[in-house]
Amino acid sequence: MLGLAHLDRPFDYLVDERSDADAQPGVRVRVRFAGRLVDGFLLERVDRSDHDGRLAWLDRVVSPEQVLTPELAVLCRGVADRYAGTMADVLRLAIPPRHARVEKETSKTTDEPPTAPEPPAPDATGWSRYDGGPEFIAAAVAGDRPRICWQALPGEDVAERLAELAAAVSAASLGVVIVVPDQRDLDRLEAACTPLLGEQCVTLAAGLGPTARYRRWLSVLRGHARVVIGTRSAVFAPVTRLGLIVVFDDGDDSLDEPRSPYPHPREVAVLRAHATGAALAVGGHARTAEAQALVESGWAHDVTAPRAVVRAQMPRIRGISDDDRRVAGDPLARSARIPGIAFDAARRALADGHPVLFSVPRRGYLPSVACARCRAHARCRACHGPLQMNDRGALACRWCGRAENRFVCPTCGARAVRALTVGDRRTAEELGRAFPGIPVVTSGGDRIVDELPEGPRVVVATPGAAPRAPRGYGAAVVLDTWAQLDREDLRAAEHAVHAWMAVGTLVRSAAEGGAMVVVADASDRAVQALIRWDPVGFATVELGNRSELGFPPAVTMASVDGPEQAVSAFLDLIDMPPSAQTLGPVPLPAGVRRPAGLDDGPVERMLVRTPRAHGRELAAALRAAQALRNARHEDTAGIRVQVDPPTIG
Repeated sequence: MLGLAHLDRPFDYLVDERSDADAQPGVRVRVRFAGRLVDGFLLERVDRSDHDGRLAWLDRVVSPEQVLTPELAVLCRGVADRYAGTMADVLRLAIPPRHARVEKETSKTTDEPPTAPEPPAPDATGWSRYDGGPEFIAAAVAGDRPRICWQALPGEDVAERLAELAAAVSAASLGVVIVVPDQRDLDRLEAACTPLLGEQCVTLAAGLGPTARYRRWLSVLRGHARVVIGTRSAVFAPVTRLGLIVVFDDGDDSLDEPRSPYPHPREVAVLRAHATGAALAVGGHARTAEAQALVESGWAHDVTAPRAVVRAQMPRIRGISDDDRRVAGDPLARSARIPGIAFDAARRALADGHPVLFSVPRRGYLPSVACARCRAHARCRACHGPLQMNDRGALACRWCGRAENRFVCPTCGARAVRALTVGDRRTAEELGRAFPGIPVVTSGGDRIVDELPEGPRVVVATPGAAPRAPRGYGAAVVLDTWAQLDREDLRAAEHAVHAWMAVGTLVRSAAEGGAMVVVADASDRAVQALIRWDPVGFATVELGNRSELGFPPAVTMASVDGPEQAVSAFLDLIDMPPSAQTLGPVPLPAGVRRPAGLDDGPVERMLVRTPRAHGRELAAALRAAQALRNARHEDTAGIRVQVDPPTIG
């Protein structure tokens, strides 16, 4: 468990009689390595070693609990190879830290799975609205290894559908793993699963705390629970007789793993489903290009609703440009950055007694500012993060929190700033003046509102933080769309559609008077996808464009971030596949955090790409280069290597 690339291989040790009984594959052990005791996992017991030299003795077995199952060991090795990482780093993501007291609470030899009462017969009629939905459930229950990309309807009760799916598969004595982006989604899913599954369902999330999480993880390992629901790391849960893996909303940023080697749960689920023969469902209201690639390759199949059903469920959606002629005749709308058509929709919904949602891309007051003279982005002098302004006019870094008392533009020397984007608190101030007498609620950052009471309200929320209304929002308005669409990122349009559809699914249907206004040019491709509610068509075009240009997921791409000289030196060590191409170097894209250990100086990014068929060769070459640096005892701080990074600027 040292995490060094040149040590990423098994090592042989002798086992004495004292440890013989407990030293079984999968247990935690302590061994002496390079003169010091380190942690490890016992992978295999063999009669003879291939090592010609002298072997050291196993120091001790930390615990007889076999936490690293054979299936989990194969998965972790595959994830490490896929992402050019080390197996030790993947094991840290997959297996929670040990708590001895938790292991001793029950004896492994006598602890039998409890006999739970039979849950009610699962009712999966909600899946009948989707073409292929009932057939997928039947195939998953039969163990036929079906794989789908599920397109959830607008307004769909996703938690109920997933609970029905888990109950049906669990009733066939098969294990289920469901991964959702964040705690709010997990709470809703748990509330839906508990009546159908009872004690057979276990929740795994970091918010539980280390003790409770390890206790639940052990109950899954020992076969007490058949269904696991959780966030990112739950995709590794050691479920016995795994029959189904679900990753919902795979385009959500919360699923981007921030720790090396940065594996995405969707890709881990694909590897696991392929290795174990389990069924797989990748779902969402929007669709990523990666999910569409699974469909177009024939590896997965579409499960979508007929267009008539989609139209009946969606709100009426309209796009509008900021300079639309209808803004000119509404001075109130101009002061609040909202065109007249959006104000009309909001007023009608409030008059009918329904809440109205205003979605803004940033939290805070003025979350992004620029030089008032040359318009250069104002950046922190310590970490190069974006500067923001609070309601008292004070500047501070949005990343590290460092106060900037005296701003001086490094480009032109000016000392004044202007707003680039307006946050939720400033927007709430504007809307409070525009709708006097109507309560204004903000939700975002560390102030999340989960549910709204009945009655008219104005809600200002950032993407993913909007509370649920009891009967749906009467109207929704998406503001400052340029901040989402104009990002210098390959996935900017995809993320925008994802955020907008997450808003649209909270709005009442058009038949019930629900309306949604997107303050963006209606001719834009992303806006058109929303107006038609056609995430599959948008993902198809997006994937085609990326294939033509040679970007993921049509190719395997790796990024190497760090100082220019360090990046160049690292690239010289890579034995590139013949098909590999390098792009760059370029400055690290704005919004991407700097590599660990590098706080000052310019940071460059070099991209390396190769056809998908040669992706494993590229990952192996990157891992070999890292191993060579480690073996030479070169300083690895400040260099970050990612395969298919979440942000490609």
